[in-house]
Amino acid sequence: MRLIIAEDSLLAREGLNRLLGGLGHQVVATATRAEQVLGLVARHAPDAVVLDIRLPPTFTDEGLRLAAAIRRRHPRVAVLILSHYLENSYAAALLENGAARLGYLLKERLLDAAMLDEVLRRLHGGGTAVDPDVVAHLLAPRREHDALARLTGRERDVLALMAQGLSDRGIADRLALSVTTVGTHTHNVFRKLGIGDAPASNRRVNAVLAYLTGRVEA
Repeated sequence: MRLIIAEDSLLAREGLNRLLGGLGHQVVATATRAEQVLGLVARHAPDAVVLDIRLPPTFTDEGLRLAAAIRRRHPRVAVLILSHYLENSYAAALLENGAARLGYLLKERLLDAAMLDEVLRRLHGGGTAVDPDVVAHLLAPRREHDALARLTGRERDVLALMAQGLSDRGIADRLALSVTTVGTHTHNVFRKLGIGDAPASNRRVNAVLAYLTGRVEA
């Protein structure tokens, strides 16, 4: 896979470069500032861009705004946002930009090279990836009589993996279940939470994240 890295820290940038190269990917360009990224994407036509969420000049939300711009101009290019920060607003931003080919991971996940590789390939294939810790935070009980309390333990497991962006096959492999059983759990989750059934993978992720971020903000 051909990649662009946008990261202002030299150590982090070089570490990512070596890690991705070791996974068999080709880093075709690197950027240290937000304003460099769109030009590099247009010039090199990468498969994916790996962005730090906070880049110069303001170190605020450059990564999120760049992700939105890349999706508008280059809809076939996947974007993986890396962050030190666990904030619900970032999951909401994923929804605003649409879920396909967009991922958000905490930087600590870079210690798991196999996971990073799997996420990049999922995004390149049109899927979505949301950090498990973000999903766990969104799934935490918020108030008495929360609708999530109606789910069984296995249904919560399925919901968590669904929100991370896994397909029914990916959930089945992760939980050692049949795809048919996962489909049953998925149907039950949507029914109990009152979410309209959206069979396409990315529409499903959007629906789940919309529900979870909505209940956090309520």
